[in-house]
Amino acid sequence: MNAVVAAVLVMLVLSLVRTPVVVALILGALSAGLLAGMGLEQTLAAFSGGIGGGAEVALSYAMLGGFAVAIAQSGLPHAMADLVQSKLGQGNGNTRVIKYALVLVILAIAISSQNLIPIHIAFIPLLIPPLLLVMSKMQLDRRLIACVLTFGLVTPYMFLPVGFGGIFLNNILLKNIADNGLTMEGINVMSAMWIPAAGMVAGLLLAMVSYGRKRHYDLAPLEQVERVKVEYSSTRLVAVIVAMLAAFGIQLWTGSMVLGALAGYMICTVTGIVRWKQADGVLIDGMKMMAMIGFIMITAAGFAEVLRQTGEITTLVSSSAELIGQNKALAALLMLVVGLLITLGIGSSFSTIPIIAAIYVPLALSLGFSPLAIVALVGTAAALGDAGSPASDSTLGPTAGLNVDGQHHHIWDTVVPTFLHYNLPLLAAGWAAAMIL
Repeated sequence: MNAVVAAVLVMLVLSLVRTPVVVALILGALSAGLLAGMGLEQTLAAFSGGIGGGAEVALSYAMLGGFAVAIAQSGLPHAMADLVQSKLGQGNGNTRVIKYALVLVILAIAISSQNLIPIHIAFIPLLIPPLLLVMSKMQLDRRLIACVLTFGLVTPYMFLPVGFGGIFLNNILLKNIADNGLTMEGINVMSAMWIPAAGMVAGLLLAMVSYGRKRHYDLAPLEQVERVKVEYSSTRLVAVIVAMLAAFGIQLWTGSMVLGALAGYMICTVTGIVRWKQADGVLIDGMKMMAMIGFIMITAAGFAEVLRQTGEITTLVSSSAELIGQNKALAALLMLVVGLLITLGIGSSFSTIPIIAAIYVPLALSLGFSPLAIVALVGTAAALGDAGSPASDSTLGPTAGLNVDGQHHHIWDTVVPTFLHYNLPLLAAGWAAAMIL
């Protein structure tokens, strides 16, 4: 068996049986290296060399965790919960309106984080934990919020050529396709990607049906995690809103999530939201809250590096090309499935395109696919797996915000729902785009 396929299967199966994701990633990396003939020493060296790639993001999340605890101490979560409670009234219709209004606001912010305010996943640990008390009182299923967040993190970059979408579509997708023999003059990338994007929309609508029922969450662990008194003042609320705006603004200015979170945390300290004597404890609590996500990110970077050094990612792509023959329908399906496996493993759709484009673009040209169909094929093959990968920041980010009280499982409450509701419709939509365009 191809070492990459084996590693991804080991990682996924272990994760699904509730093995800690960090352990699943390490065992998956070891299986990849040993099957590829790298030996234990070389595999461990590759893994150790790769883990540095996740360190910056892990540190960013640790700082954001400290800032999130500071936000909780301001009383903002209780203020938001009290506001929603005052609006709910007694009628179920009113509750339903407020619930879906909240979902739409989160969706709009997630989409904006990719283009209008390109802060990517940085907003999640700051926005979502203060809302958990509100969601829990409304018995809003967090799996729906995970799907909403993942939709907002993935769909904009694969369809809209602005912000992160400009990088993915123009700088990576079109450039790599052009570098492999297909002229991109006159190609409208949105015309190629609208069908795959429609598949994502269908998945979001399906998730709203799947997780539209009420789900009970225990409020006691959430209030214990927040460690904040119910009393709050307008001064503290204004101060914490200023701190959040400063955090986002500095991240946009410097491009660093660490500096943004640090600025927000320091404002909370200076304004008295966090007492100076408690500053260490608050930061440590935040780091504990984000520790799991940080370690998964670091381990995932090592896992991805082992997969790259096996050399069998290219072998996997080449082998699929040999199986295709002249069957266009089979070609489109295999290209998409291989892209799904690669992205599930390395956790980055941005890194998948250069790997698959070198072989799939010439192959698609020889089979008579149109330029639009080739753009849709390669773009969808790369985006497949970003939703639903245990190692992707599109799933790790939502879990970081939704699991602060330990009531949201990364695999079964984020990864599995997003995999089912996005990868399957996206696979079908990508295949349809390749055959229609």
